[in-house]
Amino acid sequence: MKWVKFRIKTITDAEDVIISTLYDIGLEGAQIEDKIPLTALEKERMFVDILPEGPEDDGIAYLSFFVEEKEDGSLELNGETTGRDEVAAQIAKELDELRFFMDIGEGSIAVSETEDVDWINNWKQYFHQFYIDDLLVIPSWEEVREEDRGRKILHIDPGTAFGTGMHETTQLCIRQIRKYLTPETELLDVGTGSGILAILALMYGAKHAVGTDLDPCAVEAVVQNMEANGIAEGAFEMMIGNIISDRTIQDRVGYDRYDIVTANILADVLVPLTPVIVRHMKRGGIYITSGIIDTKEKTVRDAVEAAGLRILEVTYQGEWVSVTARRER
Repeated sequence: MKWVKFRIKTITDAEDVIISTLYDIGLEGAQIEDKIPLTALEKERMFVDILPEGPEDDGIAYLSFFVEEKEDGSLELNGETTGRDEVAAQIAKELDELRFFMDIGEGSIAVSETEDVDWINNWKQYFHQFYIDDLLVIPSWEEVREEDRGRKILHIDPGTAFGTGMHETTQLCIRQIRKYLTPETELLDVGTGSGILAILALMYGAKHAVGTDLDPCAVEAVVQNMEANGIAEGAFEMMIGNIISDRTIQDRVGYDRYDIVTANILADVLVPLTPVIVRHMKRGGIYITSGIIDTKEKTVRDAVEAAGLRILEVTYQGEWVSVTARRER
């Protein structure tokens, strides 16, 4: 199976209109490439394996649409058989009409052919087993080597939307969890994603864990990873919602309850999260944060101290920072 790719060079201001216009002719599922900075909501949804800020927005955008090509070279669009030249001409016609009332930039169209791609699983070729100190992290599609069978092993199948543990921010959190964990630990993981931090805490002996996330897809990812690592159903409870602003979630999570709270989130989310999360911690509870680019370290430290927490230590890996603090009162 092959796909024909139609790639349009435009400007960021025209993205939505072009996508909507071409949807009407049967082109769906646009792949967008631009340098627009993340919105506050998008940042809020990025909880694990966070990348540094991207390059400055230059206003240029590329929109790519993929249409399956049949064995005879024809394409099917809106239930009708057509050819790639005809589709390109139709796209050009729609773009020309848009030019009458808005700026769409260059509006050029590049047509190319690509072999069939397993869009869901193709990324797996880039994720292989690795070590975090003495811990082996291994995806479900790889086998444990004989020499590693005596290690503590985290079996992880993150899916396409959540982290793998490979990123420095996650590793910083893992090391701090292991340092402060006890057999009586009640742990809350805010922005749990694939559940790595909570599952590892349970594997290392925590009593119970609760995870919150904004993305409903996290529930399935967590369930799969719990099963892969032999975590009992009642040991890890998942909740979907925004703990910063949703009182219902806050009440469900519970107050003055947690020995350790972990939050591997962007600094801009940690700032409003921290004064809220203090209420959920026991006195003497530990707050472990990460996802902090080094230029944002002071911002997070200030927020942590303003919430009445005492900073115990700050750890670093590459350009990333983890701040660990304690609730004293």
